[in-house]
Amino acid sequence: MDYAVVHSGRRTIAIQIQRDGRVVVRAPYAATAEDIRRVVDSHRDWVEKTVRRQQEQLAASPPEPTAQEMQELARQGREYLPRRVAYWAARMDVMPTGLHITAARTRWGSCSGKNSLCFSLFLMRYPPEAIDAVVVHELAHIRHKNHGPDFYRFVEKTLPDYRQRIALLKQPPAIKVPEPK
Repeated sequence: MDYAVVHSGRRTIAIQIQRDGRVVVRAPYAATAEDIRRVVDSHRDWVEKTVRRQQEQLAASPPEPTAQEMQELARQGREYLPRRVAYWAARMDVMPTGLHITAARTRWGSCSGKNSLCFSLFLMRYPPEAIDAVVVHELAHIRHKNHGPDFYRFVEKTLPDYRQRIALLKQPPAIKVPEPK
């Protein structure tokens, strides 16, 4: 099995599978090639399974959007998301301090310590039910800054079908952006 090794000041050996299926092993400076090989070998089944899954997901994913398509997704996000944030914020009795649209690829949204929300423009490829679940999730962080039991109680009180809605984000995205309502 091929893998790249990155040495750093960390204390343990970690295996990462990149989105494109490449395997990266992060290791302390003191780790020998034998130490690294032993860890990789002990996790070989997991690595091979995960690489296969990543490659299948990559093959099933829609093509990368063009710059023009990304601009359109951002435009639709700027039009659609402020209305959904206002709608849910009123129902949840919270008030965000700002709203930004980003091109983030590893998270759908975030809430800063100062209660400013960010949403990925790629969220606009999903159904409105999934978008609302992310909006509610991020708004809930205004009241609960972690993912503890109180946070999920608040989210599920607001959206009882939250888990089903979030599951929609695990499916391949639609090519076309849903029209804002």
